[in-house]
Amino acid sequence: MLCRAGQIRRCVFSLSHTISKVAASRQKHTLPDLTYDYGALEPYVSAEIMQLHHSKHHATYVNNLNVTEEKYQEALAKGDVTTQVALQPALKFNGGGHINHTIFWTNLSPNGGSEPQGELMEAIKRDFGSFQKMKEKMSAATVAVQGSGWGWLGFDKDSGRLRIAACANQDPLQGTTGLIPLLGIDVWEHAYYLQYKNVRPDYVKAIWNVVNWENVSERLQMAKK
Repeated sequence: MLCRAGQIRRCVFSLSHTISKVAASRQKHTLPDLTYDYGALEPYVSAEIMQLHHSKHHATYVNNLNVTEEKYQEALAKGDVTTQVALQPALKFNGGGHINHTIFWTNLSPNGGSEPQGELMEAIKRDFGSFQKMKEKMSAATVAVQGSGWGWLGFDKDSGRLRIAACANQDPLQGTTGLIPLLGIDVWEHAYYLQYKNVRPDYVKAIWNVVNWENVSERLQMAKK
């Protein structure tokens, strides 16, 4: 019996050691580089906002996500379920913040605006009636977000249709609704307040001028696979 107990302890130690090694070797999340300068989206989004938003706010989500994941791996190694559960909100908030912003930067381009083309435009017309109606519906849902959050154009893989949704705080679209994110509009005040003050509708109206429809189209193609 003592021999068996010793074997179990050695097995648990070995498993914990393996998990710790995996956690230590895990590649940490990093802040993605932008493909354009901070001032490239002016006059619609100021250079000051872009710099603070990317280098400070997004960077904070990345750093906090890495710290939280390290704590979570330690809790896993110890079999500490209570701590694992307690860390879930931080994982959701910081992980969602990193996911959302990583999509957001690619959704924008100094060469954006205009209208989508090809299959994306056809899907928009099919599901919303027209491009203008889609913009109006998404703008309304985004402006109506209470407090902080995001407005999204997403793809419903089950129905093969485009859908508009709003998520609170940094809740990731796919993780909370099942929709695959195609286009997101950040309506946390740090995304617009320095330039648009508390007039969120003006910011949402302006952001359409820098939407990278090529990126949105590519995301739709990937979502369909």
